[in-house]
Amino acid sequence: MDESPKTLSCRCCIVGGGPAGMVLGLLLARAGVDTVVIEKHGDFLRDFRGDTIHPSTLEALHDLGLLEDFLKLPHQKATLLKGKVGDVEIPLADFSHLPTHAKFIVLMPQWDFLNFIASRAKGYSGFRLLMNTQADGLVVEGDRVEGVTAKTEGGQLTIRADLTIGADGRHSLVREEAGFDPQEIGAPMDVLWFRLSRQNGDPEETFGRIDAGQMLVLIFRGEHWQCGYVIAKGSANRLRAQGIETLRENIAELAPFLAGRTSELASFEDVKLLTVAVDRLPVWHRPGLLCIGDSAHAMSPVGGVGINLAIQDAIATANILSAPLRGSGPVTDADLARVQGRREFPTKVTQAMQVFIQNRVISRVLGSSGKMKPPWLVRLFIYFPLLRRLPAGLMGMGVRPERVTSPDSASQS
Repeated sequence: MDESPKTLSCRCCIVGGGPAGMVLGLLLARAGVDTVVIEKHGDFLRDFRGDTIHPSTLEALHDLGLLEDFLKLPHQKATLLKGKVGDVEIPLADFSHLPTHAKFIVLMPQWDFLNFIASRAKGYSGFRLLMNTQADGLVVEGDRVEGVTAKTEGGQLTIRADLTIGADGRHSLVREEAGFDPQEIGAPMDVLWFRLSRQNGDPEETFGRIDAGQMLVLIFRGEHWQCGYVIAKGSANRLRAQGIETLRENIAELAPFLAGRTSELASFEDVKLLTVAVDRLPVWHRPGLLCIGDSAHAMSPVGGVGINLAIQDAIATANILSAPLRGSGPVTDADLARVQGRREFPTKVTQAMQVFIQNRVISRVLGSSGKMKPPWLVRLFIYFPLLRRLPAGLMGMGVRPERVTSPDSASQS
């Protein structure tokens, strides 16, 4: 196929340079597949993205021989996650007993993780990462997707690919252009993300706080706290109308040690709204195209498992498709269906658990008032440490954890 500055070809084109797209790009290039990843931004520096790297992902890095180098990057570790309901502190998830090499969650800016993966992927001759390249359409011949068109700083670009992967998130252009219609599952809340400084004497672990109809998640990030204030779905404008001082007061009520720092939120310009969506595609593929990660299934922030699930999708995709992609023929619908067949069950189970927690816990909390007390079932986590292993396993490893089995056969440049 002829190549020019306006047209290029590859075996696989991945749209989206998030965790799923970058990990898949690394794995396919490592397996000897000519792979192009396109990312619409010029860098990975987006704040208030998921900054948790779960033990299942750390285990994949171990499989790739990258874990030791990865852990040299600045990060924090969370071995035990706690929550506080009213005045009662509850230890909820203990990762120290997981059957993994890294028995903890890593807290790290997502851009550091993505830059690390990109740096390793660039060591393979079959890997190309095109930044400032925004997909704006699919190349379709008959009923088969043959690649994408994209806007670049140098003008319009056509990328011809034997397989196109949509890994471009919950607002996926790829799935929209493919005619995929996600099934809306719903979420009763949105989240306000912001950061506040950390001082000596503050707690040293990530935890959540629930009381008086409010929820606050505090993620320990070294010199600051990454904070998530949970609000009822669609109530952000009402809260903004009340003024930033109302939010400051609510934060100080839930976490009194932060009271002297809430003035760091000068206005709602310092607060980012995450509109929570939970959905999934009934069918993730069509000839020549496959969606993974949030493009296939947008997750709730409950449990912080969205990134974990997306990376598991990427690992399974490489495990299943690296062999057909290393050949010369088309990737069949049966091959693509195998990926969905492998990952659909853990997606459905995880979303079902998230919806249960949303409806039975979060909705009730947001609709309540006055001092709260933990239910007796939650109190059992205080007295029976073995119970803490169940949520740790579900959060840290997922329902069907994937191990890297795709080959390492690409030559290094």
